[in-house]
Amino acid sequence: MEPEIGIDARGGGLVWVSINRPEKHNALARSVLDTLAAAIREAGSDAATRCLVLRGAGDKYFAAGGDLVDLSAVRSEREIDAMADAAVLALDAIRDCPVPVVAYLNGDAIGGGAELAVACDMRVFAPHARIGFLQARMGISSAWGGGPDLCALVGPSRAVRMLSRSELVDANLALQWGLADLEARDGADGELLRAFLKPVLACSRFVLEAIKAQAAAVRFGLDLTARRKIERQHLQMTWASADHWDAVERFLAKAAKP
Repeated sequence: MEPEIGIDARGGGLVWVSINRPEKHNALARSVLDTLAAAIREAGSDAATRCLVLRGAGDKYFAAGGDLVDLSAVRSEREIDAMADAAVLALDAIRDCPVPVVAYLNGDAIGGGAELAVACDMRVFAPHARIGFLQARMGISSAWGGGPDLCALVGPSRAVRMLSRSELVDANLALQWGLADLEARDGADGELLRAFLKPVLACSRFVLEAIKAQAAAVRFGLDLTARRKIERQHLQMTWASADHWDAVERFLAKAAKP
């Protein structure tokens, strides 16, 4: 039986992580979130990894939210808190990942699946994919840190619009709002996505860690002094690295040619 979470290292520092529950619309049971978080941590901690791409199996759903069969047992306030705390911690594995995580929306990301998508650093849409915070249809609000992420991405006004209207946003509108970074019209294995990822994969691990650390500092609400300290710490590491001085030498050698 295929594991519910798959890891596929494709070379060049690119790792694909897949949610393999197409028969359940890639719904996010608590055990699936735990396994996903472990996979993200494992792949992200590998020094050879430059970028992770997260997708769902099939072409209908990236992830169709929480698994309602699993979550129907959550009733009391204590159970609600425990469920939400565990899910936030699982998605924090993406938010804290030392290198960029790209969500490839192979299909619709709805409810908790939308929260998973906005936990990622970038989002690439298949042409038919949509993203929607549909929690209000079930009489609840966002639960896994996705509300704050959405507000930061699109602004409070558009976030209120999406959340209150349970609006499904397509790739075109998501691009206009900064909710999507690319529409991959030729699919997950097409040239558009490869070209989009190529500059990311060309970065050194040190540089990617510096970039991600600064983004995470903003996401987690660190003050300006702390963010500048993080920037300086990573500058010291990247400036002293062999990657930096090799690039300088190549530039100077090219500039010296008549």
